[in-house]
Amino acid sequence: MGEDFKEVLEEKKALVWPEIEKYLKLLSCFPSFCRPPRSYQPLVDFHQKMVADYPRRQGKYFRPTLVLLTAAAMGFPEKKALKTAAAMQVSEDWILNHDDIEDDSLQRRGKPTLHRLYGKELAINAGDSLHVLMWKILLDNFSVVGKEKGKKIMEEFWQMLNRTILGQTVEIKWTQENNTQLKIKDVLFILESKTAYYTVAGPMRLGAILAGATEKQLKKIYQFGRYLGWGFQIQDDILDLTSDFAGLKKQQGNDIYEGKRTVILVDLFRKIKGKEKRKLFAIMGKRREEKTTREVKWVMEMMENYGCLDYARRLVKKYIQRAKEFFEKELTFLSRQPACHQLKSAVDFVIERSY
Repeated sequence: MGEDFKEVLEEKKALVWPEIEKYLKLLSCFPSFCRPPRSYQPLVDFHQKMVADYPRRQGKYFRPTLVLLTAAAMGFPEKKALKTAAAMQVSEDWILNHDDIEDDSLQRRGKPTLHRLYGKELAINAGDSLHVLMWKILLDNFSVVGKEKGKKIMEEFWQMLNRTILGQTVEIKWTQENNTQLKIKDVLFILESKTAYYTVAGPMRLGAILAGATEKQLKKIYQFGRYLGWGFQIQDDILDLTSDFAGLKKQQGNDIYEGKRTVILVDLFRKIKGKEKRKLFAIMGKRREEKTTREVKWVMEMMENYGCLDYARRLVKKYIQRAKEFFEKELTFLSRQPACHQLKSAVDFVIERSY
């Protein structure tokens, strides 16, 4: 079923991308009263090209696909959900842009990160531009879904992004402090903010809001999102150590370079002893550029030797199973086909994917 979902992702991407592309063209369009003089057109074109870079790289479109499928599973017309889905995808592109700067990441979707192409200052500005473009899409959404639903959609975006950014604050703070005393529940707190809500529950709640879901139904979707989101992110952390993301990523162990507090690393913190423990703490206390390839490979070997990867795999299976059971028992209101079947295949995709 996971393989089936790849086709669904491509199908929904083909619907959402033209909507995004339409808005990207607005980046170089200005009303007459503030239109830049023609002599500055090369700079306007440069700005538009740079800001559109991440969106044009096109990720998996997992989040906008969940928006469309959830809305459809409750009987809401897919065409009327496209702007909401497009805004969801644009939000990912500006968030990834800023994340890459904060983490000093090397690559994004198989190419150098934006700040490594243009410098941090211009990259931050590009992210800001996509951020305000997202709100423009949501503003235009009022004419499609009406004032009441349009306002509810914007409120959900605010709540979702506010919690997501809190998660980023906590993750950065604990990384900067080289906090080695964290528990698994601490990592799950971060994952609930950055993945469970933002990647799963948020997009699904947006689709459900469009379809007129009740508060009780929205709360159930959030709980489902916690289970699937935890499984999704832990699987992502495993793949960071074991996969080249279908050739899109050249550097394995990127989370170790960045010092991210994954369940794999926290499990190693609590298992490792003696000299190895002191060496681990010293390595993780270094900045990205200070860590050597040999040191990162050593940390990866320790994770394997102490069974941390196997522990993470067991967690993924546990949360995915909980997600499946919860979907069958509590999300019966997501009943319209083929969207219901496709949402179920998304759960299998999380654990079967290799990137």
